[in-house]
Amino acid sequence: VLIIGGGLAGLNAALSAAKSGVRVILCDENPQLGGSILYDRHLQIDGKHATDWVKDTVATLAAMDNVQLLTRTTGFGYYAQNFVSLAERVSEHMAKSDPALARERLWQVRAGRVILATGAIERHLVFADNDRPGIMLASAAQKYLNQYGVAVGANVGVFTACDAAYQAAFDLKSAGVNISAIVDLRAIPPKTLLTKARENGIRVLKDHSIIKTSGHLRIASMTVQPNSGGQNEQIKIDSLINSAGWTPSVHLFSQSRGKLKWDSDRQIFLPGTYAQDCASIGACNGTYDEEALIVEARDAAIAAASETGGKRVRKTKPAKISNATSLHGNAIGAAPGAGAKDMVKAFVDFQNDVTAKDIRLAVREGMRSIEHVKRFTTTGMATDQGKMSNMHGLAIAAEQLGKDLPDVGLTTFRAPYTPVTFATIVNHSRGRLFDPVRKTPMHDWAEENGAVFEDVGPWKRAWYYPKPGETMQEAVNRECVAVRNKAGIFDGTTLGKIEIVGPDAAEFMNLLYTNPWTRLGVGRTRYGIMCREDGFIYDDGVIGRMAEDRFHVTTTTGGAPRVLNHMEDYLQTEFQHLDVHLTSTSEQWAVIAVQGPLARQIIEPLIEDIDITHEAMPHMSVREGKICGVPTRLFRISFTGELGFEINVPADYGQSVWEAVYAQGLPKGMVAYGTETMHVLRAEKGYIIVGQDTDGTVTPHDAGLSWAIGKAKPDFVGKRGLQRPDLVADGRKQLVGLATKNPLVVLEEGAQIVSRPNQQIPMKMIGFVTSSYWSEVLGRSIALALVENGHSLEGDTLYVPMEDETIEVEVTGMVFYDPDGGRING
Repeated sequence: VLIIGGGLAGLNAALSAAKSGVRVILCDENPQLGGSILYDRHLQIDGKHATDWVKDTVATLAAMDNVQLLTRTTGFGYYAQNFVSLAERVSEHMAKSDPALARERLWQVRAGRVILATGAIERHLVFADNDRPGIMLASAAQKYLNQYGVAVGANVGVFTACDAAYQAAFDLKSAGVNISAIVDLRAIPPKTLLTKARENGIRVLKDHSIIKTSGHLRIASMTVQPNSGGQNEQIKIDSLINSAGWTPSVHLFSQSRGKLKWDSDRQIFLPGTYAQDCASIGACNGTYDEEALIVEARDAAIAAASETGGKRVRKTKPAKISNATSLHGNAIGAAPGAGAKDMVKAFVDFQNDVTAKDIRLAVREGMRSIEHVKRFTTTGMATDQGKMSNMHGLAIAAEQLGKDLPDVGLTTFRAPYTPVTFATIVNHSRGRLFDPVRKTPMHDWAEENGAVFEDVGPWKRAWYYPKPGETMQEAVNRECVAVRNKAGIFDGTTLGKIEIVGPDAAEFMNLLYTNPWTRLGVGRTRYGIMCREDGFIYDDGVIGRMAEDRFHVTTTTGGAPRVLNHMEDYLQTEFQHLDVHLTSTSEQWAVIAVQGPLARQIIEPLIEDIDITHEAMPHMSVREGKICGVPTRLFRISFTGELGFEINVPADYGQSVWEAVYAQGLPKGMVAYGTETMHVLRAEKGYIIVGQDTDGTVTPHDAGLSWAIGKAKPDFVGKRGLQRPDLVADGRKQLVGLATKNPLVVLEEGAQIVSRPNQQIPMKMIGFVTSSYWSEVLGRSIALALVENGHSLEGDTLYVPMEDETIEVEVTGMVFYDPDGGRING
């Protein structure tokens, strides 16, 4: 049972629930439990002073093993299935004694039952000049006096529509503070209060209003007028306390999707229809009578305990209350007595400086919805989210519209209840855990076999596998040579994977990708380019047709979420006529790439139900069957230019299949290789990486991929963008190969390229290096680059100016190794 609010209601609920044996968390935003009774100097509970009762009750709860007390902890968000977020502020002295201790802590609580004991918020009165320093709520003055021993002034005025302000005035009077006058909006205040005021020598002006205040830097006087009109009176004061009554704190109840009801007699909204397993008790439920409140808290706690598995608790006699403060009386809207001119500085929202006049203007300007009034004036949009201003704003708007207040509606109460720092919500995302870490099913194997990892998006990927004493470059060279001459095994699990299924799957693919897909046969694959509407490359990948109505789509590692979002966006907004379903399967499949001349020999003994001979399974095909007894989607594709297979198996079997393949290939000289080797091998073949060799302004034509655009297709995303004049104009940057004149020099990625080396600074840059590696197989450096008009410059010499030298390069084609492509059909 989670109880939010540690006042009289919350403490009583915690006691009753804890006795049943259920686990109880009681939280309160204040440093001390007790709520408003901590500054009520008259209240007695079971013959004890209220503060003594609080001490005893808290001590009892603290001694119980099934109770957790959280002070300085705010319940700020109430979500589905009784999930509640709490923000705990760790005390200053604790943080100083232990520097490692977090200043704030986020609690995420899934409660069997939530009891809301969040109390009520005192309303201010809306009158002219009500923002002058020295004006405050009556409860604030009472708390300053009774809890902290501070008088808010020596000559205090009181403006009220509520009984509670009288008690604040009496407390101040008994402490030696002069009360200049109590100005009561009500025509008939309770006789008992009038009698007590008279006994204390306090003047009461009933059926009166304050129409303005005066004073420089601090309030010096209040001007009072009868509500029916008549002579004004100016009264000197040095502080003014006010109260328009109490607004139940229903914010968390509303966040739980509960529906509020309007109590017209008391002019308050109360919890109505509950949407979740919770109960509201005490002042937040409109129960202001302390004895009734204790009964309500007891009954709610016993019910909660029984529903969450607690033992049956006998209802005990509720505590006896003496000298309780009356909380009757409420007022909302602007106080009477002042004209429209005076409402210019009658503040409704103190943080955003919204006045009564602003709200009336909003209605005159045509705002009928309270949500529109809110946004027109910004009332309720500051950090307090309307806790003080909303009810007054609603009342003034309702009055101006000539409607009853509930007919105007109510603005939405959103989380957080009070502002919460980003640091609290970020929670564990700091230090080494700043980024969430994703690991492939083969991660542990790679770690055990000495892999060095790199971060690729959120993934940890094996970068290279050094042997003892090897440098990174030596390890990569060895891996590259092994793949080219024998075989290599590579973890490709991080590729995004999307299942596209439905009668219109092929038509959907036709619209989303530049290539044609209708005639692609079942069991065949194709390299696909995806463009944005503007014609620029968005993503790429190999797609396999598994059935007439099913495609297995791969995306770049970093592109998986955005590609799925891109597809869903078009499916739901542009291609609604297509019967297609999209499912992310990135986590479903572990991908094991086996590449190299011996790839077929290595996996063939492990394959069942698939003929992987070249004739039966040519390059760019896909088959379904089993490997090591595990279901597989086996792709014959290559990102190295060698004979290659990509084995897709359910992720749970990833490591076991990997180990079986590795054991089969090790005697044949197969090596495990990482992402750096993968990059070298693909660059030797001129295969691009979207996001590395493209920069968001590259078209398929620029990347040398015009062949991947369906010329006869009537439409696809980006077709019109590709026809824009600037995308076919001369001078576009195009992807080319670069070979340094000195083959031992490896260019820096990102290095700028110029056409002439002796230009005046600033030199005209015509391009930049996108990928650059040492190729051990070729015995030289290789690079890819985006260069202006690059496709027409093959054979030309360009220059790469660096800090200490200018490097000559020759523009080449993008394919450096096996340009005829024969090895891929091995």
